[in-house]
Amino acid sequence: MRRRLSLRARLILGVITLAAVGLVAADFATYSELRSFLMNRTDRSLATAHFAVRGALLPGFHRPAGFGANPQGGIAPTQRTPDLRPLIAAAPGEYVQLRLLDGRILRAGSAPRLGGPRLPAPALPTHITLPAGSGERFRYFTVAATSGGGRYRVRASIDPQAKKYILIVASPLNDVDSTLQRLLRTASIVTAVVLLGIALLGLWVVRLGLRPLEAIGATASKIAAGDLTQRVARAEDRTEVGRLGLALNGMLGQIESAARAREASLRALEASERKLRRFVADASHELRTPLAAVRAYAELFTRGAADRPADLKRSMSGIRRESERMSVLVDDLLLLARLDEGRPLARDAVPLHEVVAEAVETAHAVDPARPVDAELDAAVVLGDRDRLRQVVDNLLANVRAHTPEGAPMRIRLRKLDGGAELEVTDSGPGMAPEEASHAFERFYRADPTRSRASGGAGLGLSIVAAVTEAHGGTASVSSTPGEGATFRIELPLAPDDESHPDEIRGPVTESSRLPDYR
Repeated sequence: MRRRLSLRARLILGVITLAAVGLVAADFATYSELRSFLMNRTDRSLATAHFAVRGALLPGFHRPAGFGANPQGGIAPTQRTPDLRPLIAAAPGEYVQLRLLDGRILRAGSAPRLGGPRLPAPALPTHITLPAGSGERFRYFTVAATSGGGRYRVRASIDPQAKKYILIVASPLNDVDSTLQRLLRTASIVTAVVLLGIALLGLWVVRLGLRPLEAIGATASKIAAGDLTQRVARAEDRTEVGRLGLALNGMLGQIESAARAREASLRALEASERKLRRFVADASHELRTPLAAVRAYAELFTRGAADRPADLKRSMSGIRRESERMSVLVDDLLLLARLDEGRPLARDAVPLHEVVAEAVETAHAVDPARPVDAELDAAVVLGDRDRLRQVVDNLLANVRAHTPEGAPMRIRLRKLDGGAELEVTDSGPGMAPEEASHAFERFYRADPTRSRASGGAGLGLSIVAAVTEAHGGTASVSSTPGEGATFRIELPLAPDDESHPDEIRGPVTESSRLPDYR
Protein backbone atom coordinates (compact mmCIF):
# COMPACT_ATOMS: atom_id res chain seq x y z
CA MET A 1 0.00 0.00 0.00
CA ARG A 2 1.38 3.37 -0.97
CA ARG A 3 2.30 5.47 2.01
CA ARG A 4 0.49 8.76 2.10
CA LEU A 5 2.37 11.95 2.89
CA SER A 6 1.63 13.90 6.02
CA LEU A 7 -0.29 17.16 5.92
CA ARG A 8 2.90 19.11 6.69
CA ALA A 9 4.80 17.46 3.82
CA ARG A 10 1.93 18.02 1.40
CA LEU A 11 1.68 21.69 2.33
CA ILE A 12 5.42 22.23 1.95
CA LEU A 13 5.52 20.37 -1.37
CA GLY A 14 2.53 22.31 -2.62
CA VAL A 15 4.07 25.67 -1.71
CA ILE A 16 7.46 24.75 -3.21
CA THR A 17 5.86 23.41 -6.40
CA LEU A 18 3.72 26.51 -6.83
CA ALA A 19 6.68 28.80 -6.15
CA ALA A 20 8.91 26.79 -8.51
CA VAL A 21 6.36 26.97 -11.31
CA GLY A 22 5.98 30.72 -10.80
CA LEU A 23 9.73 31.39 -10.66
CA VAL A 24 10.49 29.18 -13.68
CA ALA A 25 7.71 30.89 -15.64
CA ALA A 26 9.11 34.30 -14.65
CA ASP A 27 12.65 33.23 -15.59
CA PHE A 28 11.45 31.86 -18.92
CA ALA A 29 9.52 35.04 -19.67
CA THR A 30 12.54 37.19 -18.73
CA TYR A 31 14.89 35.06 -20.80
CA SER A 32 12.55 35.10 -23.79
CA GLU A 33 12.00 38.84 -23.62
CA LEU A 34 15.69 39.59 -23.29
CA ARG A 35 16.59 37.19 -26.11
CA SER A 36 13.94 38.75 -28.32
CA PHE A 37 15.18 42.23 -27.45
CA LEU A 38 18.82 41.38 -28.17
CA MET A 39 17.95 39.63 -31.42
CA ASN A 40 15.84 42.57 -32.56
CA ARG A 41 18.65 44.94 -31.72
CA THR A 42 21.09 42.76 -33.68
CA ASP A 43 18.69 42.66 -36.59
CA ARG A 44 18.44 46.43 -36.55
CA SER A 45 22.22 46.75 -36.46
CA LEU A 46 22.43 44.31 -39.40
CA ALA A 47 19.90 46.37 -41.35
CA THR A 48 21.97 49.50 -40.70
CA ALA A 49 25.18 47.70 -41.68
CA HIS A 50 23.44 46.37 -44.78
CA PHE A 51 22.82 49.85 -46.15
CA ALA A 52 26.44 50.85 -45.42
CA VAL A 53 27.74 47.70 -47.09
CA ARG A 54 25.46 48.16 -50.09
CA GLY A 55 26.60 51.76 -50.46
CA ALA A 56 30.21 50.63 -50.47
CA LEU A 57 29.56 47.60 -52.65
CA LEU A 58 27.16 49.06 -55.19
CA PRO A 59 28.18 52.71 -55.65
CA GLY A 60 25.95 53.17 -58.63
CA PHE A 61 22.94 53.31 -56.34
CA HIS A 62 24.31 55.67 -53.73
CA ARG A 63 27.15 57.31 -55.68
CA PRO A 64 29.73 57.13 -52.92
CA ALA A 65 33.00 58.92 -53.50
CA GLY A 66 35.70 56.90 -55.30
CA PHE A 67 33.29 54.61 -57.17
CA GLY A 68 32.33 55.13 -60.83
CA ALA A 69 28.70 54.85 -61.71
CA ASN A 70 26.63 55.81 -64.65
CA PRO A 71 23.92 58.38 -64.28
CA GLN A 72 21.27 55.72 -64.72
CA GLY A 73 22.39 53.85 -61.57
CA GLY A 74 23.76 50.37 -61.21
CA ILE A 75 27.22 49.04 -61.87
CA ALA A 76 29.06 50.44 -64.83
CA PRO A 77 29.35 47.92 -67.60
CA THR A 78 33.11 48.31 -67.62
CA GLN A 79 33.39 47.90 -63.87
CA ARG A 80 34.33 44.54 -62.44
CA THR A 81 33.17 43.03 -59.15
CA PRO A 82 34.15 45.64 -56.60
CA ASP A 83 36.87 45.20 -53.98
CA LEU A 84 35.71 44.36 -50.39
CA ARG A 85 38.21 46.46 -48.53
CA PRO A 86 36.07 49.59 -48.47
CA LEU A 87 33.13 47.32 -47.60
CA ILE A 88 34.92 45.82 -44.62
CA ALA A 89 35.92 49.28 -43.52
CA ALA A 90 32.26 50.30 -43.69
CA ALA A 91 31.14 47.42 -41.40
CA PRO A 92 33.99 46.50 -39.02
CA GLY A 93 33.52 43.23 -37.15
CA GLU A 94 30.75 42.06 -39.44
CA TYR A 95 31.11 39.23 -41.90
CA VAL A 96 30.19 40.24 -45.45
CA GLN A 97 29.61 38.03 -48.41
CA LEU A 98 28.54 38.80 -51.95
CA ARG A 99 27.28 35.94 -54.06
CA LEU A 100 25.33 35.39 -57.22
CA LEU A 101 21.88 33.93 -57.29
CA ASP A 102 23.23 30.53 -58.22
CA GLY A 103 25.31 30.45 -55.02
CA ARG A 104 28.72 31.33 -56.39
CA ILE A 105 30.61 33.50 -53.96
CA LEU A 106 32.14 36.58 -55.46
CA ARG A 107 33.71 38.12 -52.38
CA ALA A 108 33.68 37.26 -48.68
CA GLY A 109 35.54 38.49 -45.67
CA SER A 110 35.43 40.14 -42.25
CA ALA A 111 37.53 42.49 -40.24
CA PRO A 112 38.17 42.07 -36.52
CA ARG A 113 36.56 44.43 -34.09
CA LEU A 114 38.74 47.00 -32.51
CA GLY A 115 40.93 45.29 -29.94
CA GLY A 116 39.51 41.84 -30.64
CA PRO A 117 40.68 38.74 -32.48
CA ARG A 118 39.41 37.68 -35.85
CA LEU A 119 36.38 35.43 -35.45
CA PRO A 120 35.76 32.28 -37.48
CA ALA A 121 33.47 32.64 -40.47
CA PRO A 122 29.83 31.61 -40.26
CA ALA A 123 28.77 28.28 -41.77
CA LEU A 124 26.43 29.72 -44.39
CA PRO A 125 24.21 27.39 -46.43
CA THR A 126 25.02 26.93 -50.13
CA HIS A 127 21.57 27.95 -51.26
CA ILE A 128 19.60 30.68 -49.56
CA THR A 129 15.89 30.99 -50.23
CA LEU A 130 14.43 34.45 -49.96
CA PRO A 131 10.75 35.39 -49.86
CA ALA A 132 9.14 36.47 -53.11
CA GLY A 133 8.08 40.05 -53.69
CA SER A 134 8.47 43.14 -55.87
CA GLY A 135 10.45 45.20 -53.35
CA GLU A 136 13.57 44.39 -51.44
CA ARG A 137 13.65 40.77 -50.53
CA PHE A 138 15.48 39.89 -47.32
CA ARG A 139 15.59 37.27 -44.60
CA TYR A 140 17.10 36.92 -41.13
CA PHE A 141 18.34 33.60 -39.79
CA THR A 142 20.92 32.19 -37.39
CA VAL A 143 23.79 29.85 -38.23
CA ALA A 144 26.71 28.35 -36.38
CA ALA A 145 30.31 29.36 -36.84
CA THR A 146 32.62 27.10 -38.79
CA SER A 147 34.63 26.51 -35.61
CA GLY A 148 34.69 27.43 -31.94
CA GLY A 149 31.02 26.82 -31.22
CA GLY A 150 29.89 30.41 -31.83
CA ARG A 151 26.84 31.61 -33.68
CA TYR A 152 26.03 34.31 -36.25
CA ARG A 153 22.93 36.32 -36.96
CA VAL A 154 22.63 36.63 -40.74
CA ARG A 155 20.77 39.07 -43.01
CA ALA A 156 20.52 38.00 -46.65
CA SER A 157 18.88 40.32 -49.18
CA ILE A 158 18.42 40.97 -52.91
CA ASP A 159 18.17 44.60 -53.92
CA PRO A 160 15.34 45.29 -56.38
CA GLN A 161 17.76 47.24 -58.65
CA ALA A 162 20.61 44.73 -58.54
CA LYS A 163 18.75 41.50 -58.74
CA LYS A 164 21.67 39.25 -59.70
CA TYR A 165 23.49 39.62 -56.37
CA ILE A 166 22.73 38.30 -52.90
CA LEU A 167 24.23 40.48 -50.22
CA ILE A 168 24.88 38.72 -46.90
CA VAL A 169 25.79 40.55 -43.71
CA ALA A 170 26.42 38.39 -40.58
CA SER A 171 27.06 39.58 -37.04
CA PRO A 172 28.53 37.31 -34.35
CA LEU A 173 26.23 36.50 -31.41
CA ASN A 174 29.00 35.99 -28.84
CA ASP A 175 27.93 38.99 -26.77
CA VAL A 176 24.26 38.03 -27.02
CA ASP A 177 24.93 34.41 -26.06
CA SER A 178 27.22 35.50 -23.21
CA THR A 179 24.53 37.86 -21.89
CA LEU A 180 21.83 35.19 -22.14
CA GLN A 181 24.01 32.57 -20.46
CA ARG A 182 24.81 34.96 -17.62
CA LEU A 183 21.11 35.72 -17.23
CA LEU A 184 20.27 32.01 -17.23
CA ARG A 185 22.96 31.25 -14.66
CA THR A 186 21.92 34.16 -12.43
CA ALA A 187 18.22 33.27 -12.70
CA SER A 188 18.95 29.64 -11.83
CA ILE A 189 20.93 30.60 -8.73
CA VAL A 190 18.33 33.14 -7.62
CA THR A 191 15.51 30.64 -8.22
CA ALA A 192 17.26 27.95 -6.19
CA VAL A 193 17.97 30.35 -3.33
CA VAL A 194 14.40 31.65 -3.33
CA LEU A 195 12.98 28.10 -3.36
CA LEU A 196 15.24 27.15 -0.46
CA GLY A 197 14.12 30.22 1.46
CA ILE A 198 10.47 29.50 0.70
CA ALA A 199 10.94 25.88 1.84
CA LEU A 200 12.52 26.94 5.14
CA LEU A 201 10.02 29.72 5.75
CA GLY A 202 7.12 27.48 4.76
CA LEU A 203 8.35 24.72 7.04
CA TRP A 204 8.50 27.15 9.96
CA VAL A 205 5.10 28.67 9.19
CA VAL A 206 3.42 25.29 8.68
CA ARG A 207 4.99 23.88 11.83
CA LEU A 208 3.78 26.93 13.76
CA GLY A 209 0.32 26.64 12.22
CA LEU A 210 0.03 22.90 12.81
CA ARG A 211 1.21 23.08 16.42
CA PRO A 212 -2.41 23.41 17.69
CA LEU A 213 -3.32 20.31 15.64
CA GLU A 214 -0.47 18.42 17.27
CA ALA A 215 -1.79 19.55 20.66
CA ILE A 216 -5.25 18.33 19.67
CA GLY A 217 -3.76 14.98 18.67
CA ALA A 218 -1.91 14.68 21.98
CA THR A 219 -5.10 15.57 23.87
CA ALA A 220 -7.07 12.98 21.89
CA SER A 221 -4.45 10.34 22.73
CA LYS A 222 -4.75 11.11 26.44
CA ILE A 223 -8.53 10.97 26.22
CA ALA A 224 -8.32 7.65 24.37
CA ALA A 225 -6.15 6.41 27.24
CA GLY A 226 -9.05 7.13 29.61
CA ASP A 227 -8.40 10.66 30.91
CA LEU A 228 -11.65 12.45 30.05
CA THR A 229 -10.62 15.60 31.91
CA GLN A 230 -8.17 16.61 29.18
CA ARG A 231 -9.02 19.68 27.08
CA VAL A 232 -7.48 21.42 24.07
CA ALA A 233 -5.28 24.24 25.33
CA ARG A 234 -5.34 27.75 23.84
CA ALA A 235 -8.62 27.23 22.00
CA GLU A 236 -9.86 30.54 20.60
CA ASP A 237 -12.27 31.74 17.95
CA ARG A 238 -9.77 33.86 15.98
CA THR A 239 -8.40 30.97 13.89
CA GLU A 240 -9.86 27.89 12.23
CA VAL A 241 -7.81 25.55 14.41
CA GLY A 242 -8.81 27.54 17.50
CA ARG A 243 -12.49 27.23 16.61
CA LEU A 244 -11.93 23.51 16.08
CA GLY A 245 -10.42 23.35 19.56
CA LEU A 246 -13.44 25.15 21.04
CA ALA A 247 -15.80 22.73 19.30
CA LEU A 248 -13.76 19.76 20.51
CA ASN A 249 -13.71 21.11 24.07
CA GLY A 250 -17.48 21.46 23.99
CA MET A 251 -17.87 17.94 22.62
CA LEU A 252 -15.40 16.56 25.17
CA GLY A 253 -17.30 18.29 27.98
CA GLN A 254 -20.51 16.60 26.87
CA ILE A 255 -18.75 13.27 26.50
CA GLU A 256 -17.24 13.60 29.96
CA SER A 257 -20.62 14.56 31.45
CA ALA A 258 -22.26 11.61 29.71
CA ALA A 259 -19.49 9.27 30.84
CA ARG A 260 -19.71 10.51 34.42
CA ALA A 261 -23.49 10.23 34.34
CA ARG A 262 -23.16 6.72 32.98
CA GLU A 263 -20.64 5.81 35.66
CA ALA A 264 -22.86 7.35 38.31
CA SER A 265 -25.84 5.47 36.89
CA LEU A 266 -23.90 2.22 36.92
CA ARG A 267 -22.73 2.84 40.47
CA ALA A 268 -26.27 3.72 41.51
CA LEU A 269 -27.58 0.59 39.78
CA GLU A 270 -24.97 -1.56 41.47
CA ALA A 271 -25.73 0.08 44.82
CA SER A 272 -29.46 -0.41 44.20
CA GLU A 273 -28.91 -4.05 43.37
CA ARG A 274 -26.79 -4.52 46.45
CA LYS A 275 -29.40 -2.71 48.52
CA LEU A 276 -32.18 -4.81 47.00
CA ARG A 277 -30.33 -8.03 47.71
CA ARG A 278 -29.63 -6.91 51.24
CA PHE A 279 -33.22 -5.73 51.63
CA VAL A 280 -34.57 -9.09 50.51
CA ALA A 281 -32.12 -10.93 52.75
CA ASP A 282 -32.91 -8.73 55.75
CA ALA A 283 -36.67 -8.92 55.18
CA SER A 284 -36.43 -12.71 54.91
CA HIS A 285 -34.33 -12.77 58.06
CA GLU A 286 -36.77 -10.57 59.96
CA LEU A 287 -39.80 -12.56 58.85
CA ARG A 288 -38.17 -15.91 59.48
CA THR A 289 -38.09 -15.45 63.26
CA PRO A 290 -41.79 -14.64 63.81
CA LEU A 291 -42.79 -17.30 61.28
CA ALA A 292 -40.69 -19.86 63.14
CA ALA A 293 -42.31 -18.77 66.38
CA VAL A 294 -45.82 -19.09 64.88
CA ARG A 295 -44.90 -22.52 63.53
CA ALA A 296 -43.61 -23.55 66.99
CA TYR A 297 -46.76 -22.37 68.75
CA ALA A 298 -48.91 -24.13 66.15
CA GLU A 299 -46.94 -27.33 66.66
CA LEU A 300 -47.39 -26.96 70.42
CA PHE A 301 -51.16 -26.71 69.81
CA THR A 302 -51.17 -29.88 67.71
CA ARG A 303 -49.29 -31.76 70.40
CA GLY A 304 -52.11 -31.41 72.90
CA ALA A 305 -52.13 -27.81 73.99
CA ALA A 306 -55.79 -27.69 73.08
CA ASP A 307 -56.49 -30.02 76.03
CA ARG A 308 -54.36 -27.96 78.43
CA PRO A 309 -55.79 -24.49 79.06
CA ALA A 310 -52.48 -22.97 80.15
CA ASP A 311 -50.60 -24.21 77.05
CA LEU A 312 -53.49 -23.21 74.81
CA LYS A 313 -53.47 -19.68 76.17
CA ARG A 314 -49.70 -19.43 75.74
CA SER A 315 -49.90 -20.72 72.18
CA MET A 316 -52.66 -18.33 71.15
CA SER A 317 -50.93 -15.41 72.88
CA GLY A 318 -47.62 -16.19 71.13
CA ILE A 319 -49.27 -16.58 67.74
CA ARG A 320 -51.08 -13.26 68.18
CA ARG A 321 -47.90 -11.49 69.33
CA GLU A 322 -45.77 -12.77 66.46
CA SER A 323 -48.55 -12.08 63.96
CA GLU A 324 -48.76 -8.49 65.15
CA ARG A 325 -45.00 -8.21 64.85
CA MET A 326 -45.13 -9.55 61.28
CA SER A 327 -47.99 -7.16 60.48
CA VAL A 328 -45.98 -4.17 61.67
CA LEU A 329 -42.97 -5.32 59.65
CA VAL A 330 -45.06 -5.91 56.53
CA ASP A 331 -46.76 -2.53 56.93
CA ASP A 332 -43.38 -0.83 57.21
CA LEU A 333 -42.09 -2.64 54.14
CA LEU A 334 -45.23 -1.76 52.20
CA LEU A 335 -44.88 1.90 53.20
CA LEU A 336 -41.25 2.01 52.07
CA ALA A 337 -42.15 0.29 48.78
CA ARG A 338 -44.88 2.85 48.09
CA LEU A 339 -42.54 5.71 48.91
CA ASP A 340 -39.89 4.22 46.61
CA GLU A 341 -42.46 4.10 43.81
CA GLY A 342 -43.11 7.80 44.32
CA ARG A 343 -46.76 7.43 45.22
CA PRO A 344 -48.13 10.82 46.29
CA LEU A 345 -48.97 11.53 49.90
CA ALA A 346 -51.69 13.78 51.21
CA ARG A 347 -50.96 17.50 50.83
CA ASP A 348 -52.84 19.09 53.70
CA ALA A 349 -51.84 21.98 55.90
CA VAL A 350 -50.53 20.28 59.03
CA PRO A 351 -49.68 22.18 62.24
CA LEU A 352 -46.40 20.44 62.89
CA HIS A 353 -46.11 21.80 66.43
CA GLU A 354 -49.39 20.08 67.36
CA VAL A 355 -48.23 16.78 65.86
CA VAL A 356 -44.95 16.95 67.80
CA ALA A 357 -46.75 17.87 71.01
CA GLU A 358 -49.07 14.88 70.69
CA ALA A 359 -46.15 12.54 70.00
CA VAL A 360 -44.22 13.89 73.00
CA GLU A 361 -47.24 13.42 75.25
CA THR A 362 -47.63 9.83 74.06
CA ALA A 363 -43.95 9.15 74.60
CA HIS A 364 -44.17 10.45 78.17
CA ALA A 365 -47.11 8.18 78.79
CA VAL A 366 -45.11 5.21 77.54
CA ASP A 367 -41.93 6.17 79.43
CA PRO A 368 -42.95 8.50 82.31
CA ALA A 369 -39.54 8.26 84.00
CA ARG A 370 -37.69 9.99 81.13
CA PRO A 371 -37.34 13.80 81.44
CA VAL A 372 -38.37 15.66 78.28
CA ASP A 373 -37.36 19.24 77.43
CA ALA A 374 -39.61 20.47 74.61
CA GLU A 375 -39.62 23.91 72.98
CA LEU A 376 -41.93 24.21 69.98
CA ASP A 377 -42.52 27.14 67.66
CA ALA A 378 -45.73 27.23 65.66
CA ALA A 379 -45.10 25.88 62.17
CA VAL A 380 -47.46 24.70 59.43
CA VAL A 381 -46.27 22.37 56.67
CA LEU A 382 -47.93 20.66 53.73
CA GLY A 383 -48.15 16.91 54.03
CA ASP A 384 -49.73 13.80 55.46
CA ARG A 385 -50.47 14.24 59.16
CA ASP A 386 -50.37 10.52 59.95
CA ARG A 387 -47.02 10.03 58.22
CA LEU A 388 -45.54 13.08 59.93
CA ARG A 389 -46.72 11.72 63.24
CA GLN A 390 -45.08 8.40 62.37
CA VAL A 391 -41.81 10.28 61.76
CA VAL A 392 -41.89 11.90 65.19
CA ASP A 393 -42.98 8.65 66.89
CA ASN A 394 -40.10 6.74 65.27
CA LEU A 395 -37.57 9.35 66.39
CA LEU A 396 -38.82 9.21 69.97
CA ALA A 397 -38.98 5.41 69.87
CA ASN A 398 -35.38 5.35 68.66
CA VAL A 399 -34.37 7.41 71.73
CA ARG A 400 -36.14 4.98 74.06
CA ALA A 401 -34.56 1.96 72.32
CA HIS A 402 -30.94 3.18 72.35
CA THR A 403 -30.58 5.21 75.53
CA PRO A 404 -30.67 4.14 79.19
CA GLU A 405 -33.87 4.47 81.17
CA GLY A 406 -34.32 7.89 82.69
CA ALA A 407 -31.84 9.53 80.29
CA PRO A 408 -33.27 12.96 79.37
CA MET A 409 -34.03 14.07 75.80
CA ARG A 410 -34.61 17.44 74.23
CA ILE A 411 -36.99 18.38 71.41
CA ARG A 412 -36.77 21.66 69.44
CA LEU A 413 -39.06 22.84 66.63
CA ARG A 414 -37.96 26.09 64.99
CA LYS A 415 -38.66 28.05 61.82
CA LEU A 416 -35.50 28.84 59.89
CA ASP A 417 -35.21 30.38 56.40
CA GLY A 418 -38.66 29.42 55.18
CA GLY A 419 -38.55 25.92 56.66
CA ALA A 420 -39.35 24.03 59.84
CA GLU A 421 -36.49 22.32 61.66
CA LEU A 422 -37.19 19.56 64.18
CA GLU A 423 -34.34 18.37 66.40
CA VAL A 424 -34.48 15.37 68.73
CA THR A 425 -31.42 15.16 70.98
CA ASP A 426 -30.75 12.30 73.39
CA SER A 427 -28.12 11.81 76.08
CA GLY A 428 -27.24 8.24 75.18
CA PRO A 429 -23.91 6.64 74.22
CA GLY A 430 -23.88 8.28 70.77
CA MET A 431 -22.61 6.77 67.52
CA ALA A 432 -19.32 6.56 65.74
CA PRO A 433 -19.05 8.39 62.37
CA GLU A 434 -19.25 5.08 60.49
CA GLU A 435 -22.43 4.14 62.32
CA ALA A 436 -23.95 7.59 61.82
CA SER A 437 -23.39 7.38 58.04
CA HIS A 438 -25.57 4.22 57.90
CA ALA A 439 -28.20 5.31 60.45
CA PHE A 440 -30.98 5.77 57.87
CA GLU A 441 -30.29 2.59 55.92
CA ARG A 442 -32.91 -0.14 56.02
CA PHE A 443 -32.38 -3.02 58.46
CA TYR A 444 -29.18 -1.41 59.67
CA ARG A 445 -28.12 -2.10 63.25
CA ALA A 446 -24.99 -0.85 64.90
CA ASP A 447 -24.82 -4.21 66.70
CA PRO A 448 -22.89 -6.51 64.30
CA THR A 449 -24.52 -9.59 65.86
CA ARG A 450 -27.93 -8.30 64.69
CA SER A 451 -29.26 -8.78 68.19
CA ARG A 452 -32.83 -7.72 68.82
CA ALA A 453 -32.17 -6.83 72.40
CA SER A 454 -32.33 -3.21 71.37
CA GLY A 455 -35.66 -3.93 69.65
CA GLY A 456 -37.01 -3.14 66.21
CA ALA A 457 -36.30 -4.46 62.74
CA GLY A 458 -34.09 -1.57 61.72
CA LEU A 459 -36.75 0.20 59.62
CA GLY A 460 -37.75 3.04 61.93
CA LEU A 461 -35.13 5.57 60.82
CA SER A 462 -35.46 4.39 57.20
CA ILE A 463 -39.14 5.34 57.36
CA VAL A 464 -38.17 8.69 58.89
CA ALA A 465 -35.83 9.46 55.98
CA ALA A 466 -38.22 8.19 53.28
CA VAL A 467 -41.27 10.09 54.59
CA THR A 468 -39.23 13.26 55.09
CA GLU A 469 -37.89 13.06 51.54
CA ALA A 470 -41.41 12.44 50.21
CA HIS A 471 -42.42 15.74 51.87
CA GLY A 472 -39.55 17.58 50.17
CA GLY A 473 -37.37 17.67 53.28
CA THR A 474 -34.15 16.15 54.52
CA ALA A 475 -33.14 13.97 57.45
CA SER A 476 -29.69 14.01 59.04
CA VAL A 477 -27.91 12.95 62.19
CA SER A 478 -24.93 14.31 64.10
CA SER A 479 -23.37 12.34 66.91
CA THR A 480 -20.26 12.06 69.02
CA PRO A 481 -19.47 8.84 70.88
CA GLY A 482 -20.30 9.27 74.56
CA GLU A 483 -22.20 12.56 74.03
CA GLY A 484 -25.50 11.44 72.56
CA ALA A 485 -26.96 12.00 69.09
CA THR A 486 -29.08 14.68 67.45
CA PHE A 487 -31.53 13.75 64.70
CA ARG A 488 -32.60 16.69 62.54
CA ILE A 489 -35.62 16.90 60.24
CA GLU A 490 -36.05 19.86 57.88
CA LEU A 491 -39.36 20.45 56.08
CA PRO A 492 -40.56 23.34 53.88
CA LEU A 493 -43.26 25.53 55.35
CA ALA A 494 -46.72 25.72 53.84
CA PRO A 495 -47.38 28.84 51.70
CA ASP A 496 -50.06 30.02 54.10
CA ASP A 497 -47.59 29.78 56.97
CA GLU A 498 -45.38 32.31 55.17
CA SER A 499 -48.18 34.61 53.99
CA HIS A 500 -50.10 34.74 57.31
CA PRO A 501 -47.47 34.62 60.02
CA ASP A 502 -49.64 36.31 62.64
CA GLU A 503 -52.10 33.42 62.69
CA ILE A 504 -49.57 30.74 63.59
CA ARG A 505 -46.51 32.39 65.01
CA GLY A 506 -45.58 32.43 68.67
CA PRO A 507 -43.66 29.83 70.61
CA VAL A 508 -45.49 26.79 71.87
CA THR A 509 -43.41 25.94 74.89
CA GLU A 510 -43.37 23.01 77.21
CA SER A 511 -45.26 24.88 79.88
CA SER A 512 -48.06 26.07 77.60
CA ARG A 513 -48.70 22.93 75.54
CA LEU A 514 -47.27 20.06 77.51
CA PRO A 515 -47.42 18.83 81.07
CA ASP A 516 -44.31 19.17 83.16
CA TYR A 517 -42.23 16.06 82.40
CA ARG A 518 -39.11 17.13 84.28
